[in-house]
Amino acid sequence: MKSGATSNMPYPSEQLKERSKKFAIRVIKDLRSLPTNEESRIIARQLLRSVTSVAANYRAVCRARSKAEFVSKIGTVVEESDETVFWLEMLSDLGQLSSQKAAPLLTEANELLAIFAASQRTAKANRQ
Repeated sequence: MKSGATSNMPYPSEQLKERSKKFAIRVIKDLRSLPTNEESRIIARQLLRSVTSVAANYRAVCRARSKAEFVSKIGTVVEESDETVFWLEMLSDLGQLSSQKAAPLLTEANELLAIFAASQRTAKANRQ
C-alpha cells in the first residue's frame, strides 16, 4: 500500500473524490424537501449547480497533466466550494432549510473548502 493509504481507498485523492460525491448526493436529497416557493427554487438550482461542480471538477483535478493545470483546476474547485457554502448559508438564513439539516451540511461544506484551499496554497507554493 502507498503512503497515506487506507484499507478502503488507496489514495487520499480517491477519498476526496468519494467524499465530495457523497456530499453532493446529500445536498441533492435535502433539496427535495425545500419549500416550492420561487426563491427556494432559484437558490436550490444555484446550490445544485455548485455542489455538483465541486465533485465533478475535483475529478478533473485528479487527472491534471501538469502542475499549472492542477493549480487552475483546484482553483475552480475552491471557488465552487465557497459558492456552495454561500448558497447553503442563504437557505439557512432565509429559514428555507432547517438548522438541523443545514448545520451538518455547512460543516461538511466548510471542511471540504478548507481542504481544497489548503491544497491550492500548497500547489501554488510548490510551483514557485
